[in-house]
Amino acid sequence: MEQLRLELSHLLGEKLSRVECVHEKSDTALWSLYDSQGNPLPLLAHSFSTPGIARQLAWKISQLARCGTVRMPVVYGLMTHEEHPGPDVLLIERLRGVSVEAPTRTPQRWEQLKDQIVEGLLGWHRQDSGGCVGMVDCTQENIWPSWYRQRVEVLWTTLGLYSNTGLTMQDKRILFRTRECLPDLFEGFNDNCVLVHGNFTLRSMLKDARSDQLLAMVGPGNMLWAPREYELFRLADGGQAEGLLWHYLQRAPVAEAFIWRRWLYLLWDEVARLTSTGRFDRGRFDLAAKSLLPWLA
Repeated sequence: MEQLRLELSHLLGEKLSRVECVHEKSDTALWSLYDSQGNPLPLLAHSFSTPGIARQLAWKISQLARCGTVRMPVVYGLMTHEEHPGPDVLLIERLRGVSVEAPTRTPQRWEQLKDQIVEGLLGWHRQDSGGCVGMVDCTQENIWPSWYRQRVEVLWTTLGLYSNTGLTMQDKRILFRTRECLPDLFEGFNDNCVLVHGNFTLRSMLKDARSDQLLAMVGPGNMLWAPREYELFRLADGGQAEGLLWHYLQRAPVAEAFIWRRWLYLLWDEVARLTSTGRFDRGRFDLAAKSLLPWLA
C-alpha cells in the first residue's frame, strides 16, 4: 500500500496522505485517494495483478462511452510496471451515486429506472460486430457457438491442471455432460454478436439516491463481441435482477433457447472464476447445474 501511495503521488504530481482500499478481490483492488490535507480526490485507482488487464479495461470503457448513451467513468490515466514488478493501475473518475441494488422509493420509480437501464443497454446492443467474436484484444471472424466451445474447452483443460478445486465428482460429471451436449444446446443458433458490457449486474450500475435516476454503468467485463443473451445471463439472482431481465426481454426478445443457455453460461462463468481466482460461488454453481440438468437428458 505504501509503495502504491508513493508511485501515485509521483504520477499525479501531488503528495497523497493515504490510499484506502474500498473493494478487493484476489487479482484486483479498488482504492480511494486522499490529498495531503486528507480530502478525497475525485478519482479512484483500480489495480490489477495480471499485466494487460488494466489496458484492456481502459480501452473497453472508452469504447462503451463512445458507442452508447449511458455515462461511463472517465479514464484519466494508466500506470504500468515494465522495469520493476508491481500491479498495473487504472485511474478512473470517482462517480457519486448508489448501486441499483438499493430499492427505489416507489414501484413507479423502479419501472422508470428499468426503462432507462434497458434503453442504455440497447444502445450498445445496436452496435453490430460485423462478424467478429471474442475478447477486446483478440477478436476473430467466427460464429458464437464455435467460439464458445473453444472457451469451454480451454476452461475444462485448465480445470484439469488443479487437484483441489472444491468441485465434487458430480460437479465434474455435469461439466463433462455439458461439453458433450453443446451442439444440441446451440442447435439453430443464429443471433449476431454485438457490443456487450460483459459484467451486467445490478451492482454494476449507479443511480441517484434521491431521484432514482440512472447515473452510470461501471465495471465492464472483458468481453467485447457476443450475442445479447450472453449479456443477460448474470441476472439470475431473482427479485429485482429477474424483474430487469424480463423487462429487457419484453422490449427486445432473444431466442427461446435462452431458457437453458442462460444456465449453461452461468455454470461455466463460475468455472472461469474458479480457474482465475481459486474461488467460486457454490450457490450459483448449484443453481445453474440444477436448472440445466433437464436439458442434458
